[in-house]
Formats: sequence, structure tokens, C-alpha cells
Amino acid sequence: MALQSVTVILISGMSGSGKSELSSALRHRLAGSAILHLDGYYLPLTHLSWEERARTNFDHPDSLDWPLMREHLAELKAGRAIEVPVYNFAQHDREPYTQRLEAGQFVIAEGLLALSDGALRELADLMVYVDTPPEECLRRRVARDVAERGRTAESVVEQWEKTVWPMAREYILPSRRWAQLSVSGEQALEETSELVIRELEMVIS
Repeated sequence: MALQSVTVILISGMSGSGKSELSSALRHRLAGSAILHLDGYYLPLTHLSWEERARTNFDHPDSLDWPLMREHLAELKAGRAIEVPVYNFAQHDREPYTQRLEAGQFVIAEGLLALSDGALRELADLMVYVDTPPEECLRRRVARDVAERGRTAESVVEQWEKTVWPMAREYILPSRRWAQLSVSGEQALEETSELVIRELEMVIS
């Protein structure tokens, strides 16, 4: 049975800005909430060799499956469950299985380009941008990718300089203008999540 009313929160920001952490903090504070991680929607690259996959610009909008992303967020907004794709970042390819995500009273959709697409913005009740200095984003990205994605620090820095930072300047930073609320990714999560909830209360009241 579909839920009668679903509130969608879009959260965007640079890689390493703290989007996922803020989303998790909000999920704990908002009863009946679900998180949709948009970085699971990279296009499958099974047809490419591993070397070709590794050279893909994953920070360009063309690397994402926008039709499926829009369809899934619309389904969640309508209160229906979806089958979320699972992306293997070590192999640069989509897994053959999916994960079921039930719609909640609140759906928190977070991703680098969450605010860059008009169709996603149309589905949102609240749009939030997590603003964190690039230097801190890079430090966090190196730590994460080395620990969780089998990368070397050198390769992470090289990718940052070649694609991550240039694409952020071209696509992510300009999307801040769509945000109804901008929060600091260096501020305590208790404080930033409280700011989001206050803004949310005003939006849905």
C-alpha cells in the first residue's frame, strides 16, 4: 500500500562535503524516513574493459542514469517502494542485484548532483546544500577511498585534480543557487540537522 503523503528532502554538495553524514543524522531524527543514495545510479559499464571504466569521468552528469533516478524518486514521492541499483566502486560497475527501499514519510535523497536536475527539484519539498571547503573535501575523500574503495592516495589526488574539482566548479557549485538552505559541512551534525529540521517545519507547515 502506498503512503498517503511523502516529503522529499534533496541534499547536495561536493564529494566529501558530509552529505551522507547529514542524511544519516536526519534519518535518526525524523521518524519513518528513508535515504536514497544517488551515487548508486551510475550507469553500468559492463561493456567496457576495467581500464576503460577506470578512465571514466564519474563526476560528469553523463555518467549517471538520470531517467531511472527520476523514475525512482517519483515512485518514492508517490509512496511506493523501489529496487535501488547497487554500484561497485572498486570495479566501476553496477552489481547484478538491487536493494529494496520502502518509501517513508520522509525521503532523503542525497548526491553530488541532486540539485542539478530540474525534474528532481520538482519532486523536492526542501533542497539543502552542504558547503565544505574543497581542501577538507579532498582530505575526507582520500581517507574514504583508500579505506573503503581500494584506492591509493596518489590516484585519489590525481582524479581530484583531473575531474572531481573541475566538474565540481562546473556543475556542483553552481547548483547551490537552488538550495533553500545551505549548511556547513564542518559544523556539528547536531547543529546542522537541527537547522534542516527547522527549515523543514516551515516548509511543510
